[in-house]
Amino acid sequence: MHSRTSDRPEGAQPGQDAQLSQSASDGLKIVVVGGFGVGKTTMVRSVSEIRPLSTEETMTQAGVGIDDASQVREKTTTTVAFDFGRISLDEQMVLYLFGAPGQERFWFLWDRLFMGTLGAVVLVDTNRVSDSWYAIDRLEHHGTPFIVARNNFGEPKHTLEEVRAALDLSPDIPMVDCDARERESSKAVLIALVRHLYSLSTTSVPRESTA
Repeated sequence: MHSRTSDRPEGAQPGQDAQLSQSASDGLKIVVVGGFGVGKTTMVRSVSEIRPLSTEETMTQAGVGIDDASQVREKTTTTVAFDFGRISLDEQMVLYLFGAPGQERFWFLWDRLFMGTLGAVVLVDTNRVSDSWYAIDRLEHHGTPFIVARNNFGEPKHTLEEVRAALDLSPDIPMVDCDARERESSKAVLIALVRHLYSLSTTSVPRESTA
């Protein structure tokens, strides 16, 4: 199996990859999860500042009857391990992005991907909301904080609150809209996750005793 990388994002400078790898000394890990064909690979590619590692392979007849592609008929490739991208926060700290494979036969990889994860983005296609249930279940099982991002490609058929109800989410879990194809939109999703993580960290810190 051969891994492939997408083209370098527009605006990236030659030699940037090597410079980043030498300067960064600390990293934070975020995982993007969701159903098959929901846009995880697209999100990682759109927001990564380096050429993202992609383990996409061409879909063949071997997957017929195993992977349900009935709702994503235009999809011709599929992730068979994970996607990997990176964003520099400053000279010493970087954010590592991992896109998890969506097919049920690769779910066994998820628990390993969740190890050491700061938080997660659950990417949702409102036409296939039930495909996101397993991702939410595993994140809750691991106690991993997450937000939900609705991947929008046009006029939404349901409100965010209707999606929240369909996913049976608690009110304290943020929900946002995004277009995974757009860099700024994907960045906004990650910012929303960081804000959520910060909010959780400040509310969980015990107050100092005044005695």
